[in-house]
Amino acid sequence: MRGLGGKVALVTGAAGTLGRAITARLRAEGARVVATDKQPASIARDADMLPLVHDVTDPESWAQVIDASLKTFGVIDAVINNAGIGNLPEPQDPESVTLAHWRAVNSVNVEGTLLGCQAAMRAMKQRGGVIVNVSSLSAFAPSPKMAAYGASKAAVRQLTMTVAAYCAQQGYNIRCNSIHPGWVLSAMTRGARTEEELAAQERSVPLKRFATPEEMAATVAFLCSDDASYITGAKLIVDGGIAMQ
Repeated sequence: MRGLGGKVALVTGAAGTLGRAITARLRAEGARVVATDKQPASIARDADMLPLVHDVTDPESWAQVIDASLKTFGVIDAVINNAGIGNLPEPQDPESVTLAHWRAVNSVNVEGTLLGCQAAMRAMKQRGGVIVNVSSLSAFAPSPKMAAYGASKAAVRQLTMTVAAYCAQQGYNIRCNSIHPGWVLSAMTRGARTEEELAAQERSVPLKRFATPEEMAATVAFLCSDDASYITGAKLIVDGGIAMQ
């Protein structure tokens, strides 16, 4: 992909299934990566990879991560707000979900993304850059079993459009887009469903399979690249055709 070689990308939630795939794809395209997570011990450090402990819900933690990134690499060209939670061991339907659960999910998924967008704008507004927010297909469909998660991902989509419009109005040359994965066979997906439910879910996909994390990572890499230089405020639905049904 054009223009990714030598760029610096910050990826949150980098120790998770999708975060690892995004990090690997960006590095394969020649980018240097700041890989952040609350538990980054599993992330190897080398000349082109900087793992950092990061709480995306804490503004001070964001300030520390941005400062360390700039000290190490000099610039930040892309911020991928990938950190997210949803599958907590509590009732999550809209009748039973607790306010504590609702706040916990929205704190990471919405407030963490907002703080990431704010940090990205401060770091990139002088020279331009890219923000990619990881939302979900749940942003556009009911989520009877994961009410807080679905609502949070809808908020991420709206925030993405708002940030894209604001950056354009301010002349920042910062593009902001969201990706909306369908059903990726991740730990979160497995934890929320039985094996029978998973099998039925897979059969219902028009392409008759779950997505791989690598397919989502390829979409993120595209949006970060110069090949996507005229795309902002967009939603890229990567779902094997589910949304068209």
